[in-house]
Amino acid sequence: MSQTIRYGIIGCGMMGQEHLQNIALLEQTEVAAIFEPNADMRAKAARLAPQAKLTGSMDELLAHSTLDCLLIASPNYCHASQIAHIAQSRPLPLLVEKPLLTAPEDIPRIKNIAAHYPAPIWVAMEYRYMPPIATLLERAPDVTGGVQMLTIREHRFPFLEKVDNWNRFNSKTGGTFVEKCCHFFDLMRLVIGRRPVRVMASAAQSVNHLSERYSGATPDIIDNGYVIVDFDGGARAMLELCMFAEGARYQETISAVGPDGKIEAFVPGPTRFWPDDLGPPPVPLVEVSPRHPKRPRTLEAPVADNLLAAGDHNGSTFFQHARFLDMLRGLRPAADVSVEDGLWSVRMGFAAQQSALSGQAVEL
Repeated sequence: MSQTIRYGIIGCGMMGQEHLQNIALLEQTEVAAIFEPNADMRAKAARLAPQAKLTGSMDELLAHSTLDCLLIASPNYCHASQIAHIAQSRPLPLLVEKPLLTAPEDIPRIKNIAAHYPAPIWVAMEYRYMPPIATLLERAPDVTGGVQMLTIREHRFPFLEKVDNWNRFNSKTGGTFVEKCCHFFDLMRLVIGRRPVRVMASAAQSVNHLSERYSGATPDIIDNGYVIVDFDGGARAMLELCMFAEGARYQETISAVGPDGKIEAFVPGPTRFWPDDLGPPPVPLVEVSPRHPKRPRTLEAPVADNLLAAGDHNGSTFFQHARFLDMLRGLRPAADVSVEDGLWSVRMGFAAQQSALSGQAVEL
């Protein structure tokens, strides 16, 4: 592999542009080619990566001879078919945005592709790399003595506008618990370290997008809900999601508790949405609370300004790419987030969607 790692980028909407900005911060990297069919997004991508060749199709991009790796950042419903196309045409090392797929029937196809794919496939689970969450992941086992209860709360703004408003419909997103929450189901498995066995959910579309119409259709994505996941061995986790809570000081709060203590991470939302009249945005925090008689400690987990300016995920996209590049350069043995990890996160999301619809627990 050449000293400079050259990316081919598939999809340069909002998330693709965040990837472009973060790749530009890393040494010895270059975006060599881009495929983005939307004219407005293509123009924005060209300004962010003026050296890249803008291609008219995936096949034209894949034919670009200098590519070292590929990034899929297209709309969710495109991921499975694009992975299949790449596997048949030019199976380069691949970083694919979450969720890995949006339809349960694609799970066997993606598992089969992964089993025979001759290069690494890394699923982009950025939340693992947010500094406060990374600190929680590192310290939770010692602080808690083994996590028995995990609570994740996200109070945030509604879904943003995307190209053709594809993120307004279950058919193209997999549903909110897949599109938005696969990150959190991935964290549940990572923190607890056991297999999920049962999912129970209550959810609704109560506020957001109800007055919107697209080609005569009303959006059907849920905007609030609770999900409880039981794990093998008796540990359990809960997700509380509200997508009409723009004023929350911390967008995500994650609490892990075990017999020896508790650790919590407090994660602000995107800096660009923080109101100027409220002063500086909050600093990410981690609170460590061992059981009595030791006193709790609060640790700051700040993010550099240039990383905050490069995206909406508290620097995590940068840290993820740094580790992905280490893997490509042989400094890391495998992908941090495997296809199997990505499949588990969407399976849990599908189960939550099903449970919310049926009112019944879903066994995994």
